[in-house]
Amino acid sequence: MRIGVVPFLFILLSNPGEFWSLVIAGLFVVASITDFFDGYIARKYHMITTMGKFLDPIADKIIVNTAMILMIPIGRIPAWIVAITIIRDLIVDVIRSIASSEGIYIQASILGKQKTVAQIIAVTALMIHYSIFGINAHTVGTVILYVALFLTIYSGIDYFIKLYKSVVK
Repeated sequence: MRIGVVPFLFILLSNPGEFWSLVIAGLFVVASITDFFDGYIARKYHMITTMGKFLDPIADKIIVNTAMILMIPIGRIPAWIVAITIIRDLIVDVIRSIASSEGIYIQASILGKQKTVAQIIAVTALMIHYSIFGINAHTVGTVILYVALFLTIYSGIDYFIKLYKSVVK
């Protein structure tokens, strides 16, 4: 479901008006909620699979990073924030793959989950962009985006510390 929303995100780039911004933000929220329920159901009914463990974080990154990239040309997200986010994700994923091939598994931390939640909230608000009920969604999204950036960097550092401790053992 989440990855299936990605093509619809292109509508935001080509039609950044108020109506389409709300529609796309709604689709993005629905996709994000399905992620939560997918994980909840898998854990509750003991349906966790290796493929699910692999695909779930990739699906999150694809939808969030694609949305962020598409908002650069319409001025809703600075390119440098997107670059830091994607570079951090790539570095962590490559190192995680190498560590896994050596039998070292670093469990996802709460920081990574908080990062993802902050990114989803920020991206949703930035997709909406316009004022709703007197609240400027772009301003709210920008503030939360900086929180997400902090969590992106901090969770990346936390991951490296955990990896280092695992290797030193």
